[in-house]
Amino acid sequence: MPTLEPIEGHSTPENTALAINLEGVSYHYGAVQALDQVTWRILAGSRVGLIGPDGVGKSTLLALISSSRAMQSGRLDVLGQNIAHKSARAKVCQSLAYLPQGLGRNLYPALSVGENIDFFGRLFGLGQQDRQARRKALLQATG
Repeated sequence: MPTLEPIEGHSTPENTALAINLEGVSYHYGAVQALDQVTWRILAGSRVGLIGPDGVGKSTLLALISSSRAMQSGRLDVLGQNIAHKSARAKVCQSLAYLPQGLGRNLYPALSVGENIDFFGRLFGLGQQDRQARRKALLQATG
């Protein structure tokens, strides 16, 4: 199983806030071990890429971070919240956007990106002001 390590020359200053903190996170699908004791810290404001072949746990890791998959073992803090707790997951989900591979097929090609964002915001019960604010933030963040 590959290990996750910072790029050479990039250290974690002690006074920098963590966006994500994984400690000994493991996950399995039956007899298949997708993640094995992953420990990784991602600094707030960082840009991170997960690169690797199919089947090494990238999607599983992202699903755990986004709270779309339940933790099995280890500890995972996202935005300072231990997502093992339901209330923390609900709080964190307000600040995350996650579109898993394949789910993009659920977007509507006849709609613009903004219209798709608005549609799914309404689907999840967001009011007009919240939808507009999220749309603006998402489009700014992604260009």
